[in-house]
Amino acid sequence: MTARPVRVLLADDHAAIRAGLRLLLDAAPDVEVVGEAADGTAAVTNARALRPDVVLMDLRMPGVDGIEATRTITAEGLAEVLVLTSFDLDEYVDGALRAGAAGFLLKSAEPSALIDAVRRVADGDGVLAPEVTRRLLAAFARGPETAPGTRATAGPAGATADGASGAPGTDPRLADLTPREVDVLAALGRGLSNQGIAADLFITEATAKTHVSRVLAKLGVSTRMQAAIVARDTGLA
Repeated sequence: MTARPVRVLLADDHAAIRAGLRLLLDAAPDVEVVGEAADGTAAVTNARALRPDVVLMDLRMPGVDGIEATRTITAEGLAEVLVLTSFDLDEYVDGALRAGAAGFLLKSAEPSALIDAVRRVADGDGVLAPEVTRRLLAAFARGPETAPGTRATAGPAGATADGASGAPGTDPRLADLTPREVDVLAALGRGLSNQGIAADLFITEATAKTHVSRVLAKLGVSTRMQAAIVARDTGLA
């Protein structure tokens, strides 16, 4: 039985860019563009109506921008969001991750990388442009208060970024995780995909995916990237 194609909604205020993306994605045998939106309001409306697997989201759009649209789409569980933008400014990366985006790519990405990212995000993985990854790692090296997506306010388990002990495994945010889930969180902090986690921990990919879902739920976060930030903030990665 043939697997259902990944259903994608394109959100960009430039019609020519949407046309190019549609041409590119529809050429992939396992990807189907099911709709388009020219602004954030239409992106949310169409995501509610079409229930795509992935929304390919521009950030700078008129009216409701891509970050606010991402926040609504992820909060309602309508789709995964893969940001595709021309800008890799820190405030855009930070805003997109806080809003729940599962991935962040630049429009300069190679076509094959974009298609692969769509597939990975639909499968529950996170994707970051190499340029963004380097800056995130630098931010983590400077300290948790500078890392995009972190806050100094109370975390899911009542801890604060400022109050973390810094010793791996002792942070209150990890209290509800089983030892195996701590291992999975550490793997997320290293940027591993479900396949990578499975190989690293000698479990099946399906089991890895289940563990990842449980880790996200227990931490009170919505994306792998947000969980990775917790892993680094608590010293696991």
